[in-house]
Amino acid sequence: MPDADGATRQHLTTFCGKCSCGCPQLFVDHDAPAERRIVLMDDFGQQVQMSVDQLYEIIDQAKSGALESVLDSALAVTSGIQDAAGQ
Repeated sequence: MPDADGATRQHLTTFCGKCSCGCPQLFVDHDAPAERRIVLMDDFGQQVQMSVDQLYEIIDQAKSGALESVLDSALAVTSGIQDAAGQ
């Protein structure tokens, strides 16, 4: 089904979905060039387009724990900066 921009997108999944506030969604845009075929749309309507290979790289990093490790480290640094600023 075409979206507001006329793109034909197949909805794959909604992340969260436990609220009515609008959650990030993952689509395949079959009409897009290969390097922009995957569409991740946030709850504000902003989107990121990437290739299938790029999505698989994210999946691989998530499965291996590498993505979680990087995120945890970044959040710890941010938390430390905020804690120091609040002292």
